Parts: sequence; C-alpha cells; structure tokens
Amino acid sequence: MKAYVEISKLQKSIDDFQLGPIDLIIEPETITALVGNNGSGKSTLLKLMVNLASSDSGNIKLFNTTVGREDESWKKNVAYLPQNIIGMDAYTGNTLKALIEILYPNWDNALFMELIKLFDVPLDKRFGKLSQGVQQKLNLALTVARNTPLLLLDEPTAFMDIPSKRFFMDILVDWMDKGDRSIILTSHQVEDIKKLSDYLFVLRNGDMIGNFEKENLTENYKRYWLNDQLPNTTIPGEVSRAHLQIVSNNPEVTEIFLQKNKIRWIDRKSLELEEIITLLLTANTSSHYR
Repeated sequence: MKAYVEISKLQKSIDDFQLGPIDLIIEPETITALVGNNGSGKSTLLKLMVNLASSDSGNIKLFNTTVGREDESWKKNVAYLPQNIIGMDAYTGNTLKALIEILYPNWDNALFMELIKLFDVPLDKRFGKLSQGVQQKLNLALTVARNTPLLLLDEPTAFMDIPSKRFFMDILVDWMDKGDRSIILTSHQVEDIKKLSDYLFVLRNGDMIGNFEKENLTENYKRYWLNDQLPNTTIPGEVSRAHLQIVSNNPEVTEIFLQKNKIRWIDRKSLELEEIITLLLTANTSSHYR
C-alpha cells in the first residue's frame, strides 16, 4: 500500500533552532512515536505536516499530495490534536461537535459518544469552564471520532488521570484494529510508547537520530557484566561502559569480539526501553543512524 506520509530533506529554522534535515516514511497500519528531549522539534514537525508552519526546504506528502500547495485534499484524511488549542473556550462540547463533524465525511458518532461516556465529559458546559484534564478528554473525543486514516496526536494523555490514560490506550488499540489506519504521536510517557508504538522516530535538539522498529531496539540492546577488565579500545557494538559493564546495540559483533579476545561475561540482559531511549538521546549517536 502507498505510504500515508512521505517526508524528504525537510528543514525548518526558528530563531537559533534548526530542525532537520528530516526523512520519514509512515506506512499504513503502524503507530510511530516521536521521541526526543524537550525542544527537540517534535511538535514543530507535526505542525509542518499539517501546514500550520512552513518549511524552509524539503518536501512533505500526505496521501500522495504535497502539503503547502493548492490541493488540500489530504486534509480530510488527517486528524490533528495539538498540545494547545485556542478559540474554543466560549463553545460547549455539543457546539464543537456540530462544527467539526460536518467537515469529516467519516465522522464516527458512536465512537464519539462512547468516549464522552467513558471519560464522563459534560457536553453542555462551555469548554473554558472545564478542567484541563476534561478539556483534553473532550479534545481527544473530537479528534479520534473524525475517523480519518491518519491521527496526529501531540501529547494526547497530558493532564489525564491514570485510569483515563489506560482506557484511552485501549481505545486506540481497538481503533487501529479496524485496519488501514496509522498514528503518529508525541509522548514523554514510556508506558504509552511501550504499549502503542511500532516505531520510534528519535529527535535530539532538532537532529534526526533515526527511525527504529521498537522490537528491534529491545532485542538488540544488551548489557554485559564482564569477568575481566575492559580493554582500552572500544568494543564493536559498544555504546556505553561503566566499571565491568558494557552496553551494546549489536550483540552479535560484540560477542564475537569478546570470545575472540577471551573476555568472559557473567551475565547478559536486555535493556528496558526507557534506558534505550536515554542512550539514544545522550550518547554519541553516530552508530545509531540508519
């Protein structure tokens, strides 16, 4: 199937911040988490994708249509939830629903009402009178119910209580099971990333570190506890070391080297995803690009 998102050589400068160049392809039926430190450009990338900001160079295609030109047919296929929404305070949930649903031909009213009931959101109160958490729940219901092939969610579980987060994660999993859908989300919640994502697109201070399959990351990152003193030279696959421990992102070449040099290890364990993300964002990342 044709990719939903095709980004090539995308760059954007804002004051002294530089995003990119970014290359990214999003296939149907995948969930991609945009991961990075604060200010790494995750929200900016989403805004560029929906033409709320203009790029300096490069190209974005959504559903085979170039963003930023006269043809805006891609819009009916994309639902975007930003971190901050302005201009809604004076409207009730019922009014917002009426304004939004007419714009999306596949609006799923049953799903909207399910989310409203699940989150216990009052539709007769003005948006500005709701707490931040309830505002977020209403925004999520208004976004997911648009029933578009592509969801762009910027910190979707911010301000939400723990039970609501769990319910919402389950809703997204069920929504994806209907097929021909994809999600791109930003999150600092590792549990959200672990439960939902197929891929991690990692940004650090505007630089693209890489697009990684989550399962490959958790399979390939191993920590070794060694019996012998570490050699002064870098071990193949090594991304960090401490005392008699090393972390490798290529266990096969690491173990070949250790065996060849008769360096024994006491134990070997896979890293948790949170630690892998920390390494990608803080270590020398030249070996991570692909």
